[in-house]
Amino acid sequence: MNPTVVIAYPGFGDIDIEREILSAIDARIAHVGNLDSEEAKQAARQADALMVTIQPVSAALIQSMERCRLICRVGTGLDAIDIPAATARGIWVTYAPDYSIDEVSTHAIALLLAQARGLPGYLGATRQGRWDAEAGGVLYRLSNQTLGVIGCGRIGQATAAKGRGLGLEVIVHDPYLDAAATEGLGARAVDLETLLRSADYISLHAPLTAETRHLINAQTLGLMKPTAYLVNAARGALIDEDALLTAVQTGQIAGAALDVLAVEPLAPDHPFLQEERILLTPHAGWYSEESKVDVRVQGAEEVTRVLRGERPRAPVNRLRKE
Repeated sequence: MNPTVVIAYPGFGDIDIEREILSAIDARIAHVGNLDSEEAKQAARQADALMVTIQPVSAALIQSMERCRLICRVGTGLDAIDIPAATARGIWVTYAPDYSIDEVSTHAIALLLAQARGLPGYLGATRQGRWDAEAGGVLYRLSNQTLGVIGCGRIGQATAAKGRGLGLEVIVHDPYLDAAATEGLGARAVDLETLLRSADYISLHAPLTAETRHLINAQTLGLMKPTAYLVNAARGALIDEDALLTAVQTGQIAGAALDVLAVEPLAPDHPFLQEERILLTPHAGWYSEESKVDVRVQGAEEVTRVLRGERPRAPVNRLRKE
């Protein structure tokens, strides 16, 4: 019997890329858009593989799947999938670990540079007809400053390398990073408190786990320099957003630049939208025309691989049958 692949992501207008790749295994494809409807849940129950973007995949849904062999996250973040439940059912969980390394790291650096060179102030002033070299606020030479990278996986390492290329001193904190990798980056590994106290710019690249949720909170924000900026292009819930707003409004830190938020999109009356010292972009760090294709190709190829009986390229869990 031909395998059934349920594609449950609404972000693309067609599934032509997936359909072409999955034709190699003569897969039957059901494109349900999301997993909210009863029709979509019924389709998932009969799936041999499920492809998702940001939709939650709950333990209840996983337990209802009769023959699923793979849940493929067509992206990087895994916090919406109940991985222990999938593992208990003998279902692989995979992701696309390297499709947007360049894009996200570049976006993080772009947010850093926007703060470093006072671009929000300059853009606002020139639109108002003011030609003022100091409209960007008090600025300091970038090469005299320090970038702290929290979470040094593929994207964190790329961000660190780009920071080094700009002349920043780079310090990193990642309890899972070995010394050789740190040395290869030309960076210095430090504990979290040292990074928070020392960095002029802090860029978050940690995964969202129970351990890292609200890693940036009132206490950790209190350790940062009053001239420091926070950049987040990883996961919104790494930050206690109420604590961040207070820290910026009271001058505890200089500002923040966020591409990700705990709840997206923001409500029109969200206080972040009224705070000029908090820059916001719409979870766009991953995007380029190339990455938009790459993530879909990688996801479909992973499904093809597993449904052929091969081991996945990028598993995030281990199964007893291995």
